[in-house]
Amino acid sequence: MDVGEEVRVEAVQYCCSTCDGGDVAARNMARRTRKTRSLSTSSAGSSDYRRTQSLHGPSPVTTFGPKACMLQNPHAVMHIQDPASQRLTWNKPPTSVLVIKKIRDASLLQPFKELCVFLTEVKNLLVYVEKKVLEDPAISGDENFGAITKKFCTFREDLDDISNRVDFIICLGGDGTLLYASSLFQESVPPVMAFHLGSLGFLTPFKFDTYQSQLTQIIEGNAAIVLRSRLRVRVLKENWEKKARVDEKGIILTNGDVESSRKAMEYQVLNEVVVDRGPSSYLSNVDLFLDGHLITTVQGDGVIVSTPTGSTAYAVAAGASMIHPNVPAIMITPICPHSLSFRPIVVPAGVELKIMLSRDARNTAWVSFDGRKRQEICHGDSITITTSCFPVPSICFRDPVNDWFESLAQCLHWNVRKKQNYLSSEDEDF
Repeated sequence: MDVGEEVRVEAVQYCCSTCDGGDVAARNMARRTRKTRSLSTSSAGSSDYRRTQSLHGPSPVTTFGPKACMLQNPHAVMHIQDPASQRLTWNKPPTSVLVIKKIRDASLLQPFKELCVFLTEVKNLLVYVEKKVLEDPAISGDENFGAITKKFCTFREDLDDISNRVDFIICLGGDGTLLYASSLFQESVPPVMAFHLGSLGFLTPFKFDTYQSQLTQIIEGNAAIVLRSRLRVRVLKENWEKKARVDEKGIILTNGDVESSRKAMEYQVLNEVVVDRGPSSYLSNVDLFLDGHLITTVQGDGVIVSTPTGSTAYAVAAGASMIHPNVPAIMITPICPHSLSFRPIVVPAGVELKIMLSRDARNTAWVSFDGRKRQEICHGDSITITTSCFPVPSICFRDPVNDWFESLAQCLHWNVRKKQNYLSSEDEDF
C-alpha cells in the first residue's frame, strides 16, 4: 500500500501479538470498502506492531468459520458494538453443520437422532459428528438410523482438522458441550447454537421443543450473537533430563549431567485457567506478573484467571463478581487466599499475565484449562495468558443482555428472595 493512499474501513482491525497477523489481515482487507482516513505503512498494521496495554483488548476476528461473519454496524464507536446490534449474517448459505452431543447420556439419543434427520433430509446439510458418538451401541445398533449415519462425516479429536469445513455448530447437552466445542477450534470458531439438554444450561439458551423453526431462522441469518472472548494460554515447560556420559568403550563414567529442553503448548480457553496446589497439603505459592511486572505472590489454594463468560463458573463460587460477556476484561480470583485482603480484581482485556512457581515454593502447582488438560507446573515453567483474537460467537435466543439476565435468574437464582409484605398506612402506626 502506498503512503497516503486513502482507504475507508468500517471497523479498523489491528493485528496483535496474539495472532499471526497475515491471515487475519487478509480477511480484514476484504471488508474494507469505504474511505475514511489515511493509513500508511508506519501505522498499527505494520509487521512490527505489538499490542501492549489496551483498554479494550485486541479487536476480535469477526469471521466465524468459512461462511459466517458479524453484520457490520456503521454506527459502531471504535471497534466495540452495542450488544443489541450484534447480528449474525452469512457470506454464503451454510451447507455443513457440526453436531456436538454429550457422551454417555441416554436422554439425548432421541433428540440427537431427530435433529440429524431434520438437518440431513429436510435442510440438506452435511452433518459432522465425532466418531466416538457414532460408536455408541444405542446408535450403531439402530438399523433405521444407520441409513442416515452413512451420510455423516466423522472426525476424531486432536487428530482431524475440521476448522475450515464446518459452517456452524449445534450443541446438545449442558455448558460442558459448549466448552468442548470451543476446544475443537484453536482459531476462528463457527457460530454455536446451544440447546439446553443438560443439568445447568447457563450457556445454552435454546429449548429443543421448537428446534425446527429456530434452526430455520438461523440458517436464514436472522439471529443475534454474543462474542464470548477466550484466553490465549501458552505453557512453557522446562524438561529436565539426565544425560549419562559414556567413554569410547561404552563404560558409563558418571550418573549423568542435567540438561534442559523447553516445550511450549498453546490453548484457547473459554471459561478459566485454574492454578492450584494439587494433591499437596502445602499452600500454593506462585508469582503473578502483569505486562512483565510482578504484581503479587499468590499464597493459598490457588488462583483463577477467567474470562467474563467464566466469571459465572468457578470464579463466582470463589467470591468473584459476575461480568457480562460483552465486557472486555480478564478476572483474577484467588482461591482461599492466606491473606484476607486479597480480593478478586478485574484487569483490562489485552494485558499479558504470567504465572510462575515462586522460588521458595515448597511444592509444585497444577494447572487446568476449562477443567481439561490438567498438568503439573514445576520450577522454571511459566504460564502466559492474554485475550485471544478468536472469540466464540454464541447464538442468542433473544439478545445478549436479556439472555444473560435470564440465565442468572433461572440457573443461579440471582437475587431470589422472599419479598416483604406490603405495609399499609394503618400498620405504620405500630
